[in-house]
Amino acid sequence: MPEQPSSPEELDRLTALIDGWLAVQLDENPTVAAVDHGEPGERRWYVRLNGEEKSTTTIWFTLGQRTLHYETYVMPAPEENHGAFYEHLLRRNLKLYGAAFAIGAEDAVFLVGQLPNAVIDADELDRILGSMYVYVEQFFRPALRIGFASRLAS
Repeated sequence: MPEQPSSPEELDRLTALIDGWLAVQLDENPTVAAVDHGEPGERRWYVRLNGEEKSTTTIWFTLGQRTLHYETYVMPAPEENHGAFYEHLLRRNLKLYGAAFAIGAEDAVFLVGQLPNAVIDADELDRILGSMYVYVEQFFRPALRIGFASRLAS
């Protein structure tokens, strides 16, 4: 059954909750490098994280009528070993919770997910941020080695 659309008051409450949670993250989480907002009137946030395997990851959170959508750019389309590259990512999807690798604009690889507005709280936001960070850190380097093997061998 589809989620019911959130009322304007509920969207305002969720926006305030996300704003407050992000302020705490920026202040207390050393991995969070910056938080920016989308265009005026948008319920969108950009959270830049410092990584080790991938130096920077930016997660976009977009609050819609029914769901909170989140995504991050992982890497460009592979230059080689396309079959092995996509097989690697699809097999990784089996181990992910709340997110999946996907092909986006210009065949770039993204990690995407969403959850119903009704379950958004600080714990779920923590889970999403932590999971997205860990998934990128864990799978970025192996995927890079497959899809850009010749470039890395140089």
